[in-house]
Amino acid sequence: MNFDKNRNKIYTATVASSIVASALLLTPVQAESISFKDVSTSSSYYASINQLVELGAISGYPDGTFRPDESLTRGQAAKIIAQVLQLDGATATDPKFTDVPKSHQYYKAISALAESKIIGGYDDNTFKVNNVITRGQLAKVIAQAFELQPKNNEELPFTDVTDSYKPFVKALYDNGITTGTSETTFSLNKPVTRGQAVTLITRALNSVKDTEPDTTTSDTATFDLTIMHSNDTHGRVENAPKRATAVKEVRAENPNALLLDAGDANSGTLYSNEFKGQADLAFLNYMGYDFMTFGNHEFDLGSSPEGHQALVDFIEAANFPFVSSNVDFSKDSKFTGLFNDLISSEPENGKIYSGIVKEIEGEKVGIFGLTTAETKDISSPGSIVFENYIEEAEKAVKAFEDLGVDKIIALTHIGYDDSADYDNDLILAQSVEGIDIIVGGHSHTKLEEPVVVDTNTTGEAKDATLIVQAYQYSDYLGTLDVTFDDKGVVVDFEGKLLELANYADDPKALEILKPYKDQVDSVQNEEIGVSAISALENPRVSDEGNTDQLSVRKNETALGNIITDGMLSKAKQYTNKEVIMAVQNGGGIRASIGEGPITVGEAITVLPFGNTLAIMDVTGAELKAAFEVSVGSYPDENGGFLHVSTGTKVEFDSSKPAGERIVSITYKDASGNDVQIEDDKTYTIATNAFTAKGGDGYDMFAVAYADGRVTDLGLSDWENLVEHLKSIGDITPTVEGRIVDVAK
Repeated sequence: MNFDKNRNKIYTATVASSIVASALLLTPVQAESISFKDVSTSSSYYASINQLVELGAISGYPDGTFRPDESLTRGQAAKIIAQVLQLDGATATDPKFTDVPKSHQYYKAISALAESKIIGGYDDNTFKVNNVITRGQLAKVIAQAFELQPKNNEELPFTDVTDSYKPFVKALYDNGITTGTSETTFSLNKPVTRGQAVTLITRALNSVKDTEPDTTTSDTATFDLTIMHSNDTHGRVENAPKRATAVKEVRAENPNALLLDAGDANSGTLYSNEFKGQADLAFLNYMGYDFMTFGNHEFDLGSSPEGHQALVDFIEAANFPFVSSNVDFSKDSKFTGLFNDLISSEPENGKIYSGIVKEIEGEKVGIFGLTTAETKDISSPGSIVFENYIEEAEKAVKAFEDLGVDKIIALTHIGYDDSADYDNDLILAQSVEGIDIIVGGHSHTKLEEPVVVDTNTTGEAKDATLIVQAYQYSDYLGTLDVTFDDKGVVVDFEGKLLELANYADDPKALEILKPYKDQVDSVQNEEIGVSAISALENPRVSDEGNTDQLSVRKNETALGNIITDGMLSKAKQYTNKEVIMAVQNGGGIRASIGEGPITVGEAITVLPFGNTLAIMDVTGAELKAAFEVSVGSYPDENGGFLHVSTGTKVEFDSSKPAGERIVSITYKDASGNDVQIEDDKTYTIATNAFTAKGGDGYDMFAVAYADGRVTDLGLSDWENLVEHLKSIGDITPTVEGRIVDVAK
């Protein structure tokens, strides 16, 4: 792989790998062919200057001189470093230094280095391109350009190096690039001459070369691997034909690319309800997935009369094997013969393994799987047991290493930054040595580029682990290109998400979709067995400025009440905590339900976004702040206006300024008493995942989410609504005074 500004270098030896073989060492003939009037063969700078000339990094002046004793400017330094690293800057982002216009001779070099975070400017937004570069500044640039690190914790011998420059000077000193201007001084602020700069740069290059694997003698010194990945598609099979097109395009360029799924293919749509995962599986098989791990929703049907039969059918019909290291299926007889708690290099399709060794172009890659232990609380696993993910990951890594496998992928459904009380990818990466790549799911995180974890839980350096995740609902296909060195260490990578909306539907995949879609379309018209005695309205203000009109985005509605009551009832089934209320953003309620028999399609139209139910721990102060946002625009509409469940009463005063309107918030406790919310107490509420993550400007909820105080139950909002409507029977719309403006 070539190394350019769009790639992500992991360790020092990668920086110059594309130029080491051809240019780092000059032969005597080459050296003799290069000359400057003012650089004799006896000059201490002679070899260094010739080396950079041969690389095309320097060329001297038109009069045939190099001027080694002249001070080097910041612009000249940028040009030399950029040319050594082969960064042309043609497509680099403009750093917008006021003294470096696009017409400037050093603009491309400075832009390339600024985008790569190798150089920076000054507080006044200038680069000071013609100022001389100091020894301290050049030390920092070289250390960052070649990713040089200190080799130990010993103190520098130099007494004049400030703390801000110490790690960079130490890196140069430890790697033999500088000895200072004396035994005890480095002279941070002293200008660097052109000859001195060239010497330091070539020493850095040669330091890189000394640690670079020998790619000239072996084709296997590095190994390139391409991975495609998906997660949390949740029954959105309508998007699968576009995913199939993207997969084919990636495979056309790299036929050996791995295709992995991190779980939760099931649950959330009528396709899941009707076909119990078989519709999703049809596309996984068609696209040729290599491996999959289990999400929590794969276990949703465990409490049904048939138990996990649908999951067993899903596994057995798969044209690929499954990986699962921390899930013990042994106590459920339905999985007898399907589950093997071993590492296999010859896996069978339709079987589950703790880990699998896959040989790709003669190299062995290990893949193991993990599923969140939270599954026992948010799904229906029955007798299936979820073991400690750190312990099982360590066992898997050791098993691979004992087999001589040093390239290891964890395929996980534990969440990128999910609750630390259970498990998440960040903690996994920090805690378990030897995992090179984590392909994740569960938290529906949109990682537009891989996250690098290169420190352990105590902050000490470790080999890099890459974490990727591709959001949700088959909106994206994740891709990752990674290079390993001959010791199985990640040295280079590039990852991105392919937006599937930009792809055409694969014709064959459309044929596969048709029978499933036809059945789903017919089910949408099915009546759920409940009627609305009169219409459940979803009012909106029709005329701008007509604030007297009712609106779902500023007033309590009967439909909003029913939705939140269903959310509260469902949430209470999934936690032992006291859930005091449920809230639903008015902007998420998109349609009314007409008078008469209610259909599945109507419920989906009311809540069309595929939101899931979440429970969240918040303080009374945070809850009060949230309701200030809710009524802050009143009497104007606000998509974030919060409908509330039965037993909750919110009183506000619209005559007060926004942010000071909440008068009181109460809820009913288990004894039916009205209880006032107190600022310093913590409460558990239910809402949808969109709101729980801070949607509609609920920053206080975003903080709770970031703190790990949110649990996404993954339960479809429209399915919850249907279930609740059925529990009520025929519906008579009522408004109960749950949200009251005391100013009226």
